[in-house]
Amino acid sequence: MRIKRFSPKLILTVVATVATTLVVHADDKPTRAKVDASKLPPASDKQGLTYTADIKAIFEKSCTKCHGADKQKAKLRLDSLADILKGGEDGKILEPGHSAESLLVASISCVGDEDDWMPPKNNKAKIPPLTPAQIGLIRAWIDQGAK
Repeated sequence: MRIKRFSPKLILTVVATVATTLVVHADDKPTRAKVDASKLPPASDKQGLTYTADIKAIFEKSCTKCHGADKQKAKLRLDSLADILKGGEDGKILEPGHSAESLLVASISCVGDEDDWMPPKNNKAKIPPLTPAQIGLIRAWIDQGAK
């Protein structure tokens, strides 16, 4: 039986391609929202915000039908703090301390690309957009460290 050998060039090319792919995708920082921050609702003045006490109910009402335990559009779950901080198929959706650059805030504020608005315009469940007060709480929570 003859053993098939691969050329060193081919092996080196494959290794270099895999290494490059790993380096490119190793950046786990959230993609920054490309929106005019002045168009975002202001962060709330409320202090000591936590996911469990202040944010979870907002997400349960407006987000978890599509981003919860039963369904995870874009592989994103908003029903637990750990899953929120992990992000979805497009990476992290927020960086604690930086709400104005958050993809989550840009999406729920309905600024930027209309395809990214959450909840989507004319969604089947007829979930209304979040209010400026709700967005302000979410912004303040992120700015305070998203705990």
